[in-house]
Amino acid sequence: QVQLVESGGGLVQAGGSLRLSCAASGRTFSSYPLGWFRQAPGKEREFVASITSGGTTYYTDSVKGRFTISRDNAKNTMYLQMNSLKPEDAAVYYCAAKRTLGGTGAYPYSYDYWGQGTQVTVSS
Repeated sequence: QVQLVESGGGLVQAGGSLRLSCAASGRTFSSYPLGWFRQAPGKEREFVASITSGGTTYYTDSVKGRFTISRDNAKNTMYLQMNSLKPEDAAVYYCAAKRTLGGTGAYPYSYDYWGQGTQVTVSS
């Protein structure tokens, strides 16, 4: 079993930055592919970024060049550095972990564990 806890959300002006963290329990953290998803009001949960156990990263097109996903296995923590934030980035951000390897990690149904979410608000 893996428990995930996000932190780092908040209110930021457009063009600003935030760093989200996802702290995980469990001794096998390093073996799990991980992902960040977001959900805005009235919209479906969408893929933001993912990172494999080996460190390969994937991003949705709208955040490429602005967001960076990373992981520190020694700290059982994953990060999402978000720069040049836009109002359309506002959402509840969720981190997730999955037991199965392979793929880009872009599909929510492939994940087994989810955090409770952290709110990101971007003012224009």
